[in-house]
Amino acid sequence: MELYKIKEIYYTLQGEGAQTGRPAVFCRFTGCNLWSGREEDRHKAICQFCDTDFWGTDGKNGGRYSATELSEKIASLWPGGGKPYVVCTGGEPLLQLDEPLIEALHESGFEVAVETNGTKPAPAGLDWICVSPKAGADIVLTEGHELKLVYPQPGAEPELFQDLSFTHFFLQPMDSPEQAANIQATVNYCLQHPQWRMSLQTHKVLNID
Repeated sequence: MELYKIKEIYYTLQGEGAQTGRPAVFCRFTGCNLWSGREEDRHKAICQFCDTDFWGTDGKNGGRYSATELSEKIASLWPGGGKPYVVCTGGEPLLQLDEPLIEALHESGFEVAVETNGTKPAPAGLDWICVSPKAGADIVLTEGHELKLVYPQPGAEPELFQDLSFTHFFLQPMDSPEQAANIQATVNYCLQHPQWRMSLQTHKVLNID
């Protein structure tokens, strides 16, 4: 039986994009196709600015799970009430997320979202698709609910993605030593191109996971 390799699972508020502020269980899958996750390999990474630890299975509730086990673990973290919502993230979750797991999560009553770099096709049944393109990586997932572009990224300018089939288009200032300048650049771009909305990492402002 194929097991899903999970870095961590936790309950929090969605911090970014169209679902900002929504209670959600985050399920972080191990592994990515744009970086190994090891600092010694960062210089070879396609995505140089990744700030997420997705290496290994040693995080909170991390481990190897069957579809049933994983859906049960995720359901156990939901406090009751509302519409249960799970965000499958990574790393790159579409290296592992598949229809059997989506079906198991649906059977547990969850809406299922994915946050992906868009380089892998999405399995059927997802309720929310958020694509975050990265410079130097060709995307094949060109339609969904939300396109969330870290800005600025040389080689991944907003103009390259503005005609894709997404409902929401977000620019998110790159978190770096130049953050203040990146925020101002994002504000200016959104004002000049109102197809795009600004997304802030509110979980960092609130100091929550």
